[in-house]
Amino acid sequence: MAASLHIAGIRKVYGKGDRAVEVLKKIDVEVAPGEFLILVGPSGCGKSTLLNIIAGLEDPTEGELRIAGKNVIGVAPAQRDIAMVFQSYALYPTMSVADNIGFALEMRKVPLEVRQKRIKEVAAMLQIEHLLDRRPAQLSGGQRQRVAMGRALARDPQLFLFDEPLSNLDAKLRVEMRAEIKRLHLLSGITTVYVTHDQIEAMTLGSRIAVMKDGILQQIGTPDDIYRRPANSYVAGFIGSPTMNFIAGQASGTRDEAVFSFEGGALQLPCPATGAVTLGQRPEHIHLDPDAAWRGEVILVEPTGADTYVVVKTAAGLITVRTPPSTSVVMGEHVGLSVSGRHNNWFDVHSGLRLE
Repeated sequence: MAASLHIAGIRKVYGKGDRAVEVLKKIDVEVAPGEFLILVGPSGCGKSTLLNIIAGLEDPTEGELRIAGKNVIGVAPAQRDIAMVFQSYALYPTMSVADNIGFALEMRKVPLEVRQKRIKEVAAMLQIEHLLDRRPAQLSGGQRQRVAMGRALARDPQLFLFDEPLSNLDAKLRVEMRAEIKRLHLLSGITTVYVTHDQIEAMTLGSRIAVMKDGILQQIGTPDDIYRRPANSYVAGFIGSPTMNFIAGQASGTRDEAVFSFEGGALQLPCPATGAVTLGQRPEHIHLDPDAAWRGEVILVEPTGADTYVVVKTAAGLITVRTPPSTSVVMGEHVGLSVSGRHNNWFDVHSGLRLE
């Protein structure tokens, strides 16, 4: 049965006195049974430290941690009924795939017949039945990662922890394994916490995403919430590829018919505040418009197959526009820009917080 995860006021401080470094600052997260939570953020933000605390590999300086309602602070990792998949596959090179998958069951003195049945079930789930007699050295990177997941799945744990499991794979394999992990989660229903610095992984895998920076939880929500209503300019800039466009300027007038003036142009848009504000616009919400007064020079045309990204140098800064693949603009061309006005994100200039 899937377990809940309760994280309350978790702090982690390394060192003492003047040398103390606080890497986690009062983290509060509730993970429902069967949920797939993504911890995402840049290197050094504290996401792996938090995962290690959940696993029992590190103790928090302060705070409460409960798995399935049970306080696990001070409980050894082996007693937490969790399974962890690492960035490195950590397979036993002298064992076959079958023995690697069944190793944890063997350590628990599970009878041979039960063990063999579980190995076959997990291998079928991962589509690696034909690899059970091979050794890790005879497998590709993607196959090794499947075996590592199989070893974790075989235990049928309360909680699955993934620590950047796909970073060693090439781009094509990462896409395949993302789909595999999502499929496995739907099949198993095991509560999962997944650490990554890759925002595409975060958006495609998670039922909810927790965005971290400098040991602080910036926002937690569904992928749609995070993408469409970022809590601050940091989340807005971190989530999304290419990143959100930011334009600093001044808003004046009424809330529903404000005029947003900025270097090189002005737009009539609904705005929740007056004075100095920052407008955030995703590349898909800015359009090339030959009749627009706001203009700039094309400095980069980047075809990606399904879309073409056009980078325009304006007086307000560089603006990235997502266009159809048939776009015919060329570098050096002067183009006009317009915005739809229905997908505005407004941020406070000083705090970076979202303005509602």
